[in-house]
Amino acid sequence: MGKADFFSPKAIGNRIKAKGLQKLRWYCQMCQKQCRDENGFKCHCMAESHQRQLLLASEDPNQFMDLFSTEFKDDFLDLLRRRFGTKRVHNNIIYNEYISDREHVHMNSTQWETLTDFTKWLGKEGLAKVDETPKGWYVQYIDRDPETIRRQEESEKKTKQDLDDAERAAKFIEEQVRRGLEGKEPEETPVYTELKRENEDEKVVFNLGACSSAAGPSKPSTVKGPVKGPSALAAAAASAKRKELSSSSESKEKKKRSALDEIMEMEEQKRKSVRNDYWLQPNIVVKVVTKKLGEKYHKKKAVIREVRDKYTAVVRIIGSGDKLKLDQSHLETVIPAVGRRVLVLNGQYRDTEAVLEGIDEKKFCAVLMLDSGRMKGRRVEGIAYEDFSKLDSPPA
Repeated sequence: MGKADFFSPKAIGNRIKAKGLQKLRWYCQMCQKQCRDENGFKCHCMAESHQRQLLLASEDPNQFMDLFSTEFKDDFLDLLRRRFGTKRVHNNIIYNEYISDREHVHMNSTQWETLTDFTKWLGKEGLAKVDETPKGWYVQYIDRDPETIRRQEESEKKTKQDLDDAERAAKFIEEQVRRGLEGKEPEETPVYTELKRENEDEKVVFNLGACSSAAGPSKPSTVKGPVKGPSALAAAAASAKRKELSSSSESKEKKKRSALDEIMEMEEQKRKSVRNDYWLQPNIVVKVVTKKLGEKYHKKKAVIREVRDKYTAVVRIIGSGDKLKLDQSHLETVIPAVGRRVLVLNGQYRDTEAVLEGIDEKKFCAVLMLDSGRMKGRRVEGIAYEDFSKLDSPPA
């Protein structure tokens, strides 16, 4: 019997049946052939071409499994990159779109038994960011394209340059204000008071003899009451001048003290308002949070030995002694036990050593007793977890 014509009802029906996905148990991965029913799959398994493929696979089964695993991984990551980019997406959504192509490589022919195992493997190898939630596993593609990395580095470099320019401008303005306040006394405002006599019975006498002799003879004016001589007037004038000088010196002292308090308050407010986006400091204990280095270093504690370019640190892993160079985004602070020494890394008390007195788990902050600097002995509250870290204790 000849083959059915392309436009015959039988040929059209066969094409409709072959369209879309078929049952996986009737698919042969070695021959990459999909059968529509059990009888067709049985006939295919008895065919000579299938037997030859089985003989080839029996010679080196690992070679074929590695080949299928590589194809599955490449196609899966390519779909993730093209379809979702660097967005965080559920792994089942990606897999459903992947298997919608009837020519895809099936997972039962790869080294991974389940989609969860494959997702964990992606995170362990550093090919994607994976995290487990109550709703399942989520995957996020890591773009390692050289052009993308170059654009990101240029953007970060420009941001750092802008921050450095802003810091230099702020320091310049602060220096100019300090120089202007050094040799300048605060202006004293005049205070007007009511004229009062110390003794109401006292009479004031003006000696106009010199003026009258110069102008010609005139009748001297007389004032009833006790008359004071020149010595008494001089003593009164000296006493009044001393009082005026003492009051002016006291007012100047008060002005100076108030100006100093105002400057200190301004500096305090300035320190409160200024926060840096870098926090790395030498000799503090940190925790490695990146998974790119594998499970060997993930969640391990380390000590910062050197800080480079404000955002990069050379750390020594506690226990193994391995040295790594990591970005600050790959590290997080360590909160010690109560009573241990810490270092404030950001905020108004930056670079100040302190002792941990308590922790507020609901507000994610701590209470510190400052142990260095001009504010030594001061008790501060509300210091966020990310603003301080444990100090490395020197060996005994």
